[in-house]
Amino acid sequence: MAAITCSVIIFLMFLSLCSAFPSNRRQDKPCKNLILYFHDIIYNGENAGNATSAIVAAPEGANLTKLAGQFHFGNIAVFDDPITLDNNLHSKPVGRAQGFYIYDTKNTYTSWLGFTFVLNSTDHQGTINFAGADPLMQKSRDISVIGGTGDFFMHRGVATIVTDAFEGEVYFRLRVDIKFYECW
Repeated sequence: MAAITCSVIIFLMFLSLCSAFPSNRRQDKPCKNLILYFHDIIYNGENAGNATSAIVAAPEGANLTKLAGQFHFGNIAVFDDPITLDNNLHSKPVGRAQGFYIYDTKNTYTSWLGFTFVLNSTDHQGTINFAGADPLMQKSRDISVIGGTGDFFMHRGVATIVTDAFEGEVYFRLRVDIKFYECW
């Protein structure tokens, strides 16, 4: 009887030690992958009918219809941009990219992004949340996927952003390659 009790205690101690040190195995292959495009048209005072984003805060005395000089430092813009499956602005939207970007550096073009993809199509229902630094002068940049709802419930991963096209300071298109490493 004592031997069985001792074996049970040793087994329980082993189980508690295993749970105390979680496995740090990193998943090298994504459990889900999406490539989407979003199209941003900044309000410039003349394009109210087409604009999908607007400057809502600017350095003192700045014009809210024109980005500030000196790397746009201090500008904050909010957006509600269409998301498409390809790089055509006129393709049928599968959702909206909603959030903000803050130009946060004085000596180069960079911003901080916080936004959500709200997807409502036959293929995908739900939201994907993103946050991170966007050093605009780099060809591709990575930001964090910090959660989601619906088809993307509690998903986490990395989104690689590439500026796919831009037309001055009025229009730009981003290609977003989303790799989920935690899928529920």
